[in-house]
Amino acid sequence: MPDAADVVIVGGGVIGTSIAFHLAEAGVQRVLLLEKDSLGAGSTSKAAGGVRANFSDEVNVALGARSLAAFADFGVRPGQEIDLHRVGYLFLLSTDEQVAAFEQSTRVQNELGGPTRMISVDEAVALAPLISPDGLVAACFSPDAGHCTPESVVLGYATAARRLGAQLVTGCAVTDIDVEGNEIRRLRTSRGTVRTRSVICAAGAWSAQLGAYAGVDLPVVPLRRQIVVTAGIPGLPDNLPMTIDFTSTFYFHREGPGLLVGMSDPSEQPGFHLDRTEAWLPGLTAAMQHRAPSLLDVGLTGGWAGLYEMTPDHNALIGEDEDVSRFLYATGFSGHGFLQGPAVGEVVRDLYLRRTPVVDVSPLHADRFRTATPRTEFNVV
Repeated sequence: MPDAADVVIVGGGVIGTSIAFHLAEAGVQRVLLLEKDSLGAGSTSKAAGGVRANFSDEVNVALGARSLAAFADFGVRPGQEIDLHRVGYLFLLSTDEQVAAFEQSTRVQNELGGPTRMISVDEAVALAPLISPDGLVAACFSPDAGHCTPESVVLGYATAARRLGAQLVTGCAVTDIDVEGNEIRRLRTSRGTVRTRSVICAAGAWSAQLGAYAGVDLPVVPLRRQIVVTAGIPGLPDNLPMTIDFTSTFYFHREGPGLLVGMSDPSEQPGFHLDRTEAWLPGLTAAMQHRAPSLLDVGLTGGWAGLYEMTPDHNALIGEDEDVSRFLYATGFSGHGFLQGPAVGEVVRDLYLRRTPVVDVSPLHADRFRTATPRTEFNVV
C-alpha cells in the first residue's frame, strides 16, 4: 500500500481494471487501483457477459462497437483468453411500437458501420429454435455481438496493468476523500492514507457514496438483478444467439451444456440487496411459459444476484467534475458497463491526459441532469 500516487482508481471491476491498464499502457506513472473486496467481486462477476453495440443512443453504439473490436483482439491485447462467442444478439419484438423503435436504432447503428438488421419471425425461430413465435411481429439481430467471461476480462486487464507498472490493492475500502478548496489532497482508506491529486471513480453501484466523500453528486442507485443457470439441454445449437424477449426482458444464452437465464423484476426496489430470493421466479416462469415453454422442463443448477448501477436515464456517467479538480468518474452504466469496459478505459485515459477522447462522451457528463434534457437509452434489459 503506497503512501502516494499520481492517480487513484476506486473500484476493481472491468471499468476500473480497464482504466488502470489503459493509463499504464499510456505511460502514466504511479497508477494505484483500490478495491474493497477482490478484483471483479462486485457487479462484474455477476454480469451475464453479453457484449453488443445494439443501442438506440449514438454514444452507446460507438462505445459498444469499439469495445467489441477490443474483445475480439483481447487475446493479443492485453493478452488473455476470454471465451468470446460471437453468436449474435437477438431481440424479439411483440408490438409495432417496438418494431418502429428498433428500426430507428438499426438505422443509427448502420450509419455508424454496424451490421444490425431487422429480420422476420421465421428467421428468429431459425436462429433460436427454443422460442415460441406466438405474439411476435419481428426481431432485430446483431451478428457481430455475443458473450464472453467477465472474470477473464478483469484478469486480463489486471495482469497487464500490473505488468506495466500499475499497483492494484485489494481488501482496501475508501472511507473518505480530503478536498481543500477545489483540489483533492488525499484518500483515507481502511489501510491508511494515500496522498493524491487525482481520483477516478469506477465504484459501480457504490459510486454515490464515493462521490459524496468529495462533494460530487453522482446520481447512481443500486438495483438487484438475478440470474439462474439450467442443467444441460441436449441439442442446443452451438451458435445460439443471446436472445432477449423485449417485452418481458426474459433472456438466455448458452452456458456450458445449459443456459444462463435472467429477467428484470419490475417489483424490485433500489438498494444493496445481494441475497438470492424466489420472489421473482413466478414472473420468470410465466415469461418462459409464453416465450420458451420447453425450458420449464429443465432443472436449475444454480444462480446468483448482482447489482445494476442505475441512473435516471439508463445512460452512464462519464467525465470530470467541474467543481472538484481531477475527480473523474465512469459509473452508472445501468446494465451495460461490462460490454463497454474496453472503450471506457480508453476514454477515461484520454480525459485524464486532457486529450480528445476516442469517443465523444460529453453527453454523458453528470451535469446533464441539471443543464439538459436527459437522453434515455431505449435498448436496455
